[in-house]
Amino acid sequence: MLEALLLLAVGMLASICGAVAGLGGGFIIVPVLAFLYTIPVASISGTSMAVLFVSAISSTIAYARQRRIDYRSGLAFSVAMIPGSVLGALTTTVVGSRTFFVALGIFLMIMAVMINFKPTSSRGGWLRPNTHHRLIDQSGQVHEYSFNMWFGCVVALFVGFLSSLFGIGGGSVMVPTMILFLAFPPHIATATSMFSILLSSFVGTISHVSLGHVMWDKFIWLAIGALVGGQIGARIASKIPAKAVVRVLAVCLFVVAVRMLFKG
Repeated sequence: MLEALLLLAVGMLASICGAVAGLGGGFIIVPVLAFLYTIPVASISGTSMAVLFVSAISSTIAYARQRRIDYRSGLAFSVAMIPGSVLGALTTTVVGSRTFFVALGIFLMIMAVMINFKPTSSRGGWLRPNTHHRLIDQSGQVHEYSFNMWFGCVVALFVGFLSSLFGIGGGSVMVPTMILFLAFPPHIATATSMFSILLSSFVGTISHVSLGHVMWDKFIWLAIGALVGGQIGARIASKIPAKAVVRVLAVCLFVVAVRMLFKG
């Protein structure tokens, strides 16, 4: 019973943090499972991915009510993520490159710092905007931004692979990319990221389930916590200013980076 309560709390905390920052929460679940149990990396990634899917459902429902999801961009990004999600699930049993983990950790630390800087309005080359979107959220606030859709989709493909491979949620790369390089408003970026994660994590979860990577006895309690946490996290995100969302994201990215640097 104590183990069930612990997993329930972990699922809730991970989902709250994941929803606020748009990361999904796997950056908490993966290290906790690795610390508590002696199990294969594939089982950790698979279970975390399945919980991520549940968390994304809960968060997306809440963000949809707030009208902060850019559905057109989210659908495009999620379609690009799907091939990467399948490849990531197939790769979990063979990956073990220390260099790769270190490189990813350093990259995320750099992003944690850069995310605090305002996106430049003079983007050119492969960052030159080719799409303009305008959203009005539930509070009546107008969000207008222009970005390069092709660049976003290329990043999403890579994100889908990382998400399924590590079970950490591709938002750790996608959200800072959306804010820093695609000039998405922070609130729209986190909400749209969770929507994209919902669609891509479904494919990743199915892939992991078919490969027998999900530990169902642990998944149940983590998922119950994630369902509750996703609603709470989305509500917290709606109450805090955009700058605070960025600060939370930076801290979460740093945590993920440290996890990657000391993995294995």
